[in-house]
Parts: sequence; structure tokens; C-alpha cells
Amino acid sequence: MMLAVAASCVAFSATSAQVAVPGFSLPPSNQLSPEAVAILKRMDAAAAPADIAGNIPKQRAFYQRFNDDRLGEMQRRFKTIVHHETIGGVGVDVVEPAEGISPANRGRVLINAHGGAFLWGAGSGALVEAIPIAAVMRVRVVTIDYRLAPDHHFPAASQDMSSVYRVLLKTYRAEAIGLYGCSAGGALVAQTTASLQGEGLPRPGAIGTFCSTGAPYTGDSLLLSGPLTGAAPVTTPPVSPYLTGVPLTDARAYALLSDDATRAMPPTLLLAGSRDFAASALTLAHRRLAAAGVPSELYLFDGLPHAFFMWPDMPESMEAFRLIAGFFDRHLAAGDKK
Repeated sequence: MMLAVAASCVAFSATSAQVAVPGFSLPPSNQLSPEAVAILKRMDAAAAPADIAGNIPKQRAFYQRFNDDRLGEMQRRFKTIVHHETIGGVGVDVVEPAEGISPANRGRVLINAHGGAFLWGAGSGALVEAIPIAAVMRVRVVTIDYRLAPDHHFPAASQDMSSVYRVLLKTYRAEAIGLYGCSAGGALVAQTTASLQGEGLPRPGAIGTFCSTGAPYTGDSLLLSGPLTGAAPVTTPPVSPYLTGVPLTDARAYALLSDDATRAMPPTLLLAGSRDFAASALTLAHRRLAAAGVPSELYLFDGLPHAFFMWPDMPESMEAFRLIAGFFDRHLAAGDKK
């Protein structure tokens, strides 16, 4: 589908010239599969209505239905076994492949932090992220029902992640534990990893921060992603009520703006679509990790929007799942449990 991109002035910095961007019709990327082009139309039809912005109850109701729909698609494609339990006082869903955990992964576990702006996403939203990775990698995934804003504020979610991690350390070696998340979950993974050292806990073997990371939303993609996906430009970086008032200098919240916290990161996978408002933040995070000597990989899928892999019925999503599984397979220690 073609999008009409309106002319605008884009301010790159306080000292550089503004550029007048001419209006033109933007087609889907010619790198996309036919399946992805068709699903982009479905994404448009399923987008949140503008009138729910800022209304948390309406947003939660909308995204519950949205996530339920995506979960149905995941369950049709991937066969897993799910059970709910409490670990370290925190509710979790444990997801395992129906065909069984592979021998190489019996001593490994992944912890997932779901997305949802720190305001929604538990339950079906979490399972949408956990199910495909559990199935593709044939590994156990523990997805966490962490505390949400506006009832809770930073660092409540990191504390919940740490509580689960602390208990899993009794069974799994730290170097065999991976953390990953999308959107708010990607930020939470970086936040939790930065907090573990202060809690006297070893860092995980590897992490994945997708469609968000331990750096704030900045750069060209923040302004361009709206027009590139048929919406208005975002001129103010989005900040969840969960992080209201937290300064950029707090390394537990914005780990990849801190030199010390960046150097302490384990191998890190960063992944998003090129039309994601978080794309520029991920490229900055990758540069900082590389400069600090941290093994890291960055994948941007051309022409795709925020959290595109929640839609499993396109080759690009399957490719993303394989990249995630392969990254953790390369970087997590193998072997038996403790």
C-alpha cells in the first residue's frame, strides 16, 4: 500500500540546518516478501484508534483484544505447552516446546519481558513473545508478569525480573540464562541487566533488546517512523508513566547511555524494523556496545514497523525468530543444570 508522506521540516540538531522533506508516495519496501506486504494491510486495519491515546483503560482493553488475536496466530503455527506458576513471588508463564526441550538446551533457560509501554501486555501479549522462541529454539522460556504503571513506578519491574532471575540461578548457571524482550520489554531487559551487579548477582549469558533498548527514543526514526507508517510524526520522545521523572543519568534506567553500564553488558542482540520509531535508538546502542568491546549484533528489517514479528505469518518474522534462537544458541553456555 502506498503512503502519502507530507512535506515537513526535520530538525536534526540545534546547530544543523533544517531540511524541507518533499511530499511523495512511499510504496512498501521492495525487500519485503509478498506475505509481508499483505500483512502490512492487516496491520493498518488493526491499528489502535487515535481516540484511545492517553486513556489507559481503553488502551488496555484494545491491546488485550489485539494480543489475543496475535496469540491465536502463534498457537496455530507453533505447538507449545504452557503452565502458570509463581517464582520468587512473581507470576510467570513457563513455555516449553511440545516436542520437548532439545538435549543441548536442557541446562539453558530464557526469561522474557513482555512489551506494552509498561502499561499492559501480560498474559496473551507475553505468550506472543515467548511461544515462537520456545518452539523454534526448543528451549524453556519463562515470561514474567511484572508490575505495571501507573500503579507502580521504576524500578518495580526490574525488581520483579531480578527476583525471578535470582531463583532460577539456583537451578541454572548465569552463563546459561538469557534475557530478551520487545518494546518496553527490551528496555526492561537492559534495565534489569544493569541492576544485577548492584544486587550482587552475576550477569546473564546473553540478552536481546528488540524494538527498544537501554537508550531513550531519539534520532531520525523518532520523527520519520510516523509518516513512514501512515501516522503523524512523533516530535516528543515517548516516555511511559513508569519512567516519569527518572533522569537520563540513571544508569539503571538508561543503561546504554552510561559508559560503565554499557561495558558491563553481556553479548547483546538488537533487532527492529527500519520503520520502527526505535530504530535510531538501537543503532546508537549498537555503536556504544561496539565501542565498549561488547559482542553485539544489530538487525534492521527494511520496511517493517514496531514489533513486526508479533505477526508470525510472514517469512520475515520466521527469520527473526531464527536469528534470536541462533544468537542465544551461540552465546549461552550449554550443558546440564546445576
